[in-house]
Amino acid sequence: MHKSKKPIGFWSAVSMGIGAMVGAGIFALLGEASAISGSAVYISFIIGGVIALFSGYSLGKLGARYPSSGGIIEYLSQSYGIGFFTGTMGIMLYFSAIVSLSLIAKAFGNYAVTFLPNNETPQIWRHFFSIAIIVMFVLINLKGAKNVAVWETITVGIKFCVLASLSIAGIFFLNPTLLSPSYYPPTNDIFFSLAITFFAFEGFRVITNTAEDMPDPAKTLPRAMMTAILLVMVLYVAIAFAVFGNLPAEKVIEAKDFALAEAALPIFGQVGFTVVAITALIATASAINANLYAVTNVTYQLAKDGELPAEFGKPIGHSREGLIISGVLIIILSLLFDLSEIAAIGSISILLVHTVTHIGHLKIISETGASRILVFIAAMLSFIAMILALIYVSRTSDYVVYILVGFVLVASFTEILLQKITKREIKPRVI
Repeated sequence: MHKSKKPIGFWSAVSMGIGAMVGAGIFALLGEASAISGSAVYISFIIGGVIALFSGYSLGKLGARYPSSGGIIEYLSQSYGIGFFTGTMGIMLYFSAIVSLSLIAKAFGNYAVTFLPNNETPQIWRHFFSIAIIVMFVLINLKGAKNVAVWETITVGIKFCVLASLSIAGIFFLNPTLLSPSYYPPTNDIFFSLAITFFAFEGFRVITNTAEDMPDPAKTLPRAMMTAILLVMVLYVAIAFAVFGNLPAEKVIEAKDFALAEAALPIFGQVGFTVVAITALIATASAINANLYAVTNVTYQLAKDGELPAEFGKPIGHSREGLIISGVLIIILSLLFDLSEIAAIGSISILLVHTVTHIGHLKIISETGASRILVFIAAMLSFIAMILALIYVSRTSDYVVYILVGFVLVASFTEILLQKITKREIKPRVI
């Protein structure tokens, strides 16, 4: 493809990163996070943002050196070689991405039913809207990266403007008493809430999957990564101030999935509630769009390396068959789990993959020219956040812990099946 015709420029990549981050994380899980850290949730967002910035630095340097649509899969392969370990981590990354997408689809369904006339909406309608949005964006992604980039640029502009307006107005009218440290929970709870809040940032990794569609990835990818994370970090902190400066923490927790829309009520009335709810639909839709694009590139890379069945890499439309397979899996998972469980599973799985990726980066750091200290900090922060999240989840839900253990076992078993039983050939990589 000619350089000038590659569709993902700097702002397109930033838009896709923001689109993937500002989705279900902030709209659907603000209430869940506040149930742990109360009005101090903004501190948790700052910590999550700092972890994401260090991870973004490490991944950006890797992406500049090894531009590939496979993103993290490529970096793992360069660090550890192609084999059982890399394949298992790759499948873990794929599982966590699918789980995350199922959460976003579920959040879309939850917001969509608020526009139906009957408050006692049957669960079937939530499932209907969740499934419909996945099908819609599978079809959009089948038309190729250009359509994905155009949609992201438009939707990110809309939701960023609405959320920025809500934040500014909320901060202008806030009641400082509601944000008093006297209302904060124990410090441990603020750190434990990373089990939820890091999910609101983890979408930045999709920028790594745009590298092959960038005209100049070595320059563009790291800048786009850091810009997207910084913009989203500022936005999340502003939203947290606006929400908790206008609503008591118990009201936010009570509102749960609709905390942002609920916060608009005292400032803008019912019109504000409706506008924010519509924005939530747009935000979750664009997050699905960006993440579907990324997960398709990941599965294509895995299939190309022989670490997933060949069907995932076969062309269909302007995409790959992995897009269709992933869409079906997302729909199935969206029917099985609730929001907080999915967020915990997604966060811990991603933090594990990030930790392993950063440790691997240290092995090849002479190739990337990155700072050894900054990459080491990225690895340590990801590991500490994962441990904190695991401790919290183990105290609140044995069920989720079993699912996480099951994920690792299924990923390992899948890799063994692919390599030993089906005799898939692992292809050597040349960079």
